Amino acid sequence: MSSSLLHPDRLFPANSQLRTVARELYQNIKDLPIVSPHGHTDPSWFANNQCFDNAADLLIKPDHYVFRMLYSQGVALQDLGVPTADGSPTSTDNRAIWRLFAKNYHLFAATPSRMWIDHVLYQVFGFNERFTEASADKFYDEINRQLASDEFRPRALLDRFNIELIATTEGALDTLEHHAKIRADGWGHRVVTAYRPDNVVDPEFEGFLDNLKIFGELSGCDISTWEGYLNAHRNRRAFFKSMGATSTDHGHAKATTSNLSLEDARALYQVVLSGKTTAAQADAFRGQVLTEMAGMSVEDGLVMQLHPGSFRNHNRAVFEAFGRDKGADIPEQTEYVRALKPLLDKYGNNPNFTLILFTLDETVYSRELAPLAGHYPCLRLGPPWWFHDSPEGMRRFRQQATETAGLYNTVGFNDDTRAFLSIPARHDVARRMDCVSLAEWVADHRITMDEAHELAHELTYGLVKRAYKLG
Repeated sequence: MSSSLLHPDRLFPANSQLRTVARELYQNIKDLPIVSPHGHTDPSWFANNQCFDNAADLLIKPDHYVFRMLYSQGVALQDLGVPTADGSPTSTDNRAIWRLFAKNYHLFAATPSRMWIDHVLYQVFGFNERFTEASADKFYDEINRQLASDEFRPRALLDRFNIELIATTEGALDTLEHHAKIRADGWGHRVVTAYRPDNVVDPEFEGFLDNLKIFGELSGCDISTWEGYLNAHRNRRAFFKSMGATSTDHGHAKATTSNLSLEDARALYQVVLSGKTTAAQADAFRGQVLTEMAGMSVEDGLVMQLHPGSFRNHNRAVFEAFGRDKGADIPEQTEYVRALKPLLDKYGNNPNFTLILFTLDETVYSRELAPLAGHYPCLRLGPPWWFHDSPEGMRRFRQQATETAGLYNTVGFNDDTRAFLSIPARHDVARRMDCVSLAEWVADHRITMDEAHELAHELTYGLVKRAYKLG
């Protein structure tokens, strides 16, 4: 479907010469398959392949980009049907929730969320009128009608969106039963997992000690010792790899790494098991485990991703009432040069190791991340992430990182979302903005038009496949 409400030259430069070049580049790569190596879609969608329930459940309640903006303007999360931590009641009137969203849609003007949602409404569902409070019911009914059709089942949408591969992200305690079903049904080449062990790595994670007990049971390892704890990770990593994982992911608050002696690591682990770690000890433990994870990546070939720099659950009242991932995570300053040195001293030159770095602190692109990636063979720069997954964020990344890191030390685009229907929109924005950057470099005579076409293909498809070892 297509809509006249989506301008074909959106995000392209006002300068006609640049716009012409960007448009030509985009036409040659816009239909390339989507490779989504890191995200948070629900694997049960693809395992069970059931129709989505309704517009509110799909597009509002699980999307913290959406409800954080509404919350900032005084809309209660209970009124949006966001589930509470203790199961206390929230709105179950999905039509009313949708109307409330429509009434406040103007709040999203000029935001990435507005572009993504417009793409979903006008491109995916094919509407040809503006989404407003007056049209809310019409949109709601038509979306629900389409969602009930076989064409909108999750596996059909993988085909329609031309998604070649999508990776979900599961915690270390996940039994991966949905991925087992996906593989049994013959879809394992399209939907894979990634190993995210934060809940058994971070001593400050709620329920950490209970998590460790389950970790030991699932892995069959004695986690009362440091060596047994590490073997539990090896066991779980091997299990995730058997379910298609090619990567691990680590969402630490800092980029701290450590390289303790075996004796000191054992002693620190016993403090962790006591449940009496200080903040400094918790940070040192997380850092030591990151270095151990790097060593395991050398052994098993899993690509390592590091997503630091978020002060998570900043709003205590929201966290206590609704739990994690409710739009209250805030970027903070992050240091990489000294923080990563212990890990890089040990594994930075190993040809069997790949570490993809992300940041929420844009001030480090040119000062720290680009110089690091421009030197260490193991390092690659992840794309603009989370708050910077936006046209301006993408421009800033290319402008600040390219000259020092080069394009081949980046990894293409990750959509990193729970909002399944917005994945094509997010990739489309990234493709358009890469073509804008390439057009500017052609105009500056830094690259030729032929090179621009080659690079457009690499930035869209080639780099991500190689970086994540996807064949």
